[in-house]
Amino acid sequence: MNNWGRIITAMVTPMHEDGAINYDKAAELAKHLVAQGSTALVINGTTGESPTVTSEEKLKLLSCVKNAVSVPIIAGVGTNSTAATIENVMQTERIGVDGFLVVVPYYNKPNQESLYAHFLAIAQATKVPIILYNVPGRTGVNMIADTSVALSKIPNIVALKEASGNLTQLATVVRDAEEGFLVYTGEDSQILPTLAVGGYGVISVASHIVCREIKEMMDSYLNGNVKEATNIHLKLIDIYEKLFMTASPIPVKAALNLLGTDVGITRLPLTEPSDAVISALKDAMSKLGLPLEVR
Repeated sequence: MNNWGRIITAMVTPMHEDGAINYDKAAELAKHLVAQGSTALVINGTTGESPTVTSEEKLKLLSCVKNAVSVPIIAGVGTNSTAATIENVMQTERIGVDGFLVVVPYYNKPNQESLYAHFLAIAQATKVPIILYNVPGRTGVNMIADTSVALSKIPNIVALKEASGNLTQLATVVRDAEEGFLVYTGEDSQILPTLAVGGYGVISVASHIVCREIKEMMDSYLNGNVKEATNIHLKLIDIYEKLFMTASPIPVKAALNLLGTDVGITRLPLTEPSDAVISALKDAMSKLGLPLEVR
């Protein structure tokens, strides 16, 4: 089993006001997230604005964060081209990352046989462990449970980030996958249900803001205190919803900025948060007792 822990934060990419990456802030944020309880970090994932970050910037950002913290670093490398993804793997391997997050190919909508062939080719090109990433809301195609289960038999495909929102599909992979294959939810609102059906943990956005609360909830459940875990889950529903009320990572960057953790803007085509988003975030965060800066 890979020692990635149960709370993996998909880290935002801090940026200056002109849109350039703020590498110093990235190192600071990574340290902060680890201090709050993140057990590993995904860099250059969707939350890190990977579609608008250049290959050169991605490598520099990975090196920066890798040097800043001691927890495992997982690199987002997936594209909708098998060859391009393998090239990303080859370049990123040299940095010494601890894993790859590889998304289901988007836009070209491969069928299930094609998905299997895509991930097999990538796995054969590296010895670094791979997390499959199923997020049909962004890719336009759902990787069904049978495909994830088949891929779990490939030795260095070791985990799944299941962000379909389909708990039955997630549970089927938990039931049928190879022993030791880890199933993480990519839906913060499904952390507790995921644990209840035997899933392992979360690759999270909300952990930027409420990591301590998520850890307490998970620990409570795993220690048999289901009632306490349920109470925490119910308290967090509102912030989960608000962090995805518009395209991510717009809300989570805004929330971090409200907390005084300056991560700057999102790059176009993602624009600044509306007044309604800011107001909703302030309300949800205030109810949780989070220390907002006056803005």
